[in-house]
Amino acid sequence: MRVLYDPDPRETDQIFSPENLALLRSRYEVVEWQGEPRDAFYARHLPTADILISQQRMGRDRLDMAENLRVIFNVETNFLPNIDYEECFRRGIHVLAPGAVFALPVAEMALGMALSLARNIHGEHAAFQRGTEKWLFDGNQQSELLTGSSVGFVGFGDLGRSLYRLLAPFGVRVQVYDPWLPDGHLRRLGVEPASFATVMAANRFVFVMAAITVENAHLINAEALASMQPGAMLLLMSRAAAADFTALTAAARSGRIRVATDVFPVEPAPRDDPIRAVPNILFSPHRAGALPLAMAEIGQRVLEDMDLIARGLAPVACRRAERETVARFRSMPVKRG
Repeated sequence: MRVLYDPDPRETDQIFSPENLALLRSRYEVVEWQGEPRDAFYARHLPTADILISQQRMGRDRLDMAENLRVIFNVETNFLPNIDYEECFRRGIHVLAPGAVFALPVAEMALGMALSLARNIHGEHAAFQRGTEKWLFDGNQQSELLTGSSVGFVGFGDLGRSLYRLLAPFGVRVQVYDPWLPDGHLRRLGVEPASFATVMAANRFVFVMAAITVENAHLINAEALASMQPGAMLLLMSRAAAADFTALTAAARSGRIRVATDVFPVEPAPRDDPIRAVPNILFSPHRAGALPLAMAEIGQRVLEDMDLIARGLAPVACRRAERETVARFRSMPVKRG
């Protein structure tokens, strides 16, 4: 099978281990983009390609060239609106993304950040370095336990379910708001379905794990933040567009709630961004998911599904674009570096 390989903005040595890269090149005829004009490259090679590893534009014009194409692997991992998905569905072309590789790393970071918010680990660490730390009981006036607490999820896809499994030893009550999942399905997963308003108002910890869609941008707005319990903790772990950052910053600055965020509206955040000086926010520079082991699993999952497809079987390692939902996603594209 012939593979057209153009992983940009990912780097090959990030997503394929040396062993998996050798397997890719030994099992398949791989034609690699080397920096030439893409229109010419795709016009020359799409007609004979069976597999495309790329998140470049694939409109109807390019799909018309790709008579043999069976699958598009999006190793950038977001379903961006640069593909004619309807035409892919019509032709039986799988569009796959191995985004689930980031679920466990993000979940572990979310758990760590939640514990730090609850016990102010980060704050007292910084205070110790300044010589202003508070000892023993004095340093725990606002501390609380995650164990036995109440936890809300906004979104319960790969990220949310991975974190839920990690929370099991803490004996927490879990409520979930996810309009794409029926109540019965959520109950079978062991969680309590709830409205968005209830999740925000009734829980000490609220994890925002939802993908960005046309429906939920700025869902975490001033009204939602004002409904949270005093001292409650909000953790933004998926995409910055889920929150109104002006309202989020104001809520944290007021001291009513505690916030942790791994994502920002502009990345990297400008050096002079006022948010950097806001108290009650625990910052992470979008590093929750991008562990070397997770990045290398991208290539592993691609190879697994390539093998299945080559044998006439359905892919299982990567997530498939679904006709009913793919047009609703609005994730920010990954940038090189």
